[in-house]
Formats: sequence, C-alpha cells, structure tokens
Amino acid sequence: MSDHEQDDQQREFDLGWADGAEHKEPSARARMLAARWKHDPPGPVPFRPDPEHVGSRRRSSWISTAVVLGCVAAVIVLLGYINFRAPY
Repeated sequence: MSDHEQDDQQREFDLGWADGAEHKEPSARARMLAARWKHDPPGPVPFRPDPEHVGSRRRSSWISTAVVLGCVAAVIVLLGYINFRAPY
C-alpha cells in the first residue's frame, strides 16, 4: 500500500471513530451562549417580525424608479456626447 492510500484509510477510520463517539463536546460558541443564557435567558423572538419595524423609512417606488431612469438617461446622454465629440 502506498502512503497516500494509508492516509486515506486512516482518515476514514478517524472520521468513523469520531462520528461514533457517544458524547460530542459542544463548540466554543455553544458553550459561551449556554453560559450567558444560564444567567440571562433570551426573550422570545418572532419568526417573522412585523414589517413596520424592519429598517428605516422606505422611499416610495416612484422615487426609486425616477432615480434609476434619471441615471440611465444621464449615461445615454454622456455616451452620445462622447461619440459626437470623437473625431472621425
């Protein structure tokens, strides 16, 4: 057997052995949150918050449309001006 094949077999053995462990240690983040929540449990959080509480004021759709169309028009005018000024 080559070294590469032995490494693959060893890795498979190690993964199988680790997956079969009865007790798995929680991650550092899980331990940190468990310690924090022991003294100060989190409050209930809705799955989907009310839409009026999300973000700040939203612009109306016509203002956004006007801004986009204005930018497109400005690019068209700029490209036309550059082509008009180009020497033939």
